[in-house]
Amino acid sequence: MNPNTSAATTAMMTAIARRALGPAHPVRGVTVARGPGMLTDPAALRAAAPEVLAAGAAATAGGDCAALLVAAFGDPGLAALREATGLPVAGLGEAALLEAAADGAPFGIATTTPLLADAITARVAELGLSDRYTGLRLTVGAPERLSADPAVLLDRLERAVRACAERDGARTVVIGGGPLGEAAEELGARCAVRIVAPIPAACRSLARLLTE
Repeated sequence: MNPNTSAATTAMMTAIARRALGPAHPVRGVTVARGPGMLTDPAALRAAAPEVLAAGAAATAGGDCAALLVAAFGDPGLAALREATGLPVAGLGEAALLEAAADGAPFGIATTTPLLADAITARVAELGLSDRYTGLRLTVGAPERLSADPAVLLDRLERAVRACAERDGARTVVIGGGPLGEAAEELGARCAVRIVAPIPAACRSLARLLTE
């Protein structure tokens, strides 16, 4: 479920999830009916949570939904969905951060949303990962403008990734954002440091939950 109201963004993230999960787990992308168009600050993140919960309830009403993926790095509505549905539910932020920290190596985050920096750092702490966290590096420019120019977005994210590795000592870098999914895949091939792309990480988490 994508809290971003762009159908193109939902289609992009759904395509990545389908590749990650393969034919054994069919994927249906859902964009929430209402709410912020882009989650760039804490107020938008809070506003998205009830919309994600409503979308999840609608998606599971028919009884043919086996799991849910919250396609936003801030994981809006994640805990509520787990409680309400009883299904396996993965969030991009939680899954990517846990995967990045799993081997005990230092990890950082590269993202485009400066107003969410404190919320992201708080999420790292909630997950008990602060001892491995080297910090957050941000791209230059407004998130909305960067999302409209994939080439510039990729360049600036790559600079942020390199800063995480070269200045902060991160050995793994999480790309913080569902709409950054395509850039995250490209950065995995362009950067020497290990990249954790959030959508495939969440899909791996769901696949494990579905086989338990």
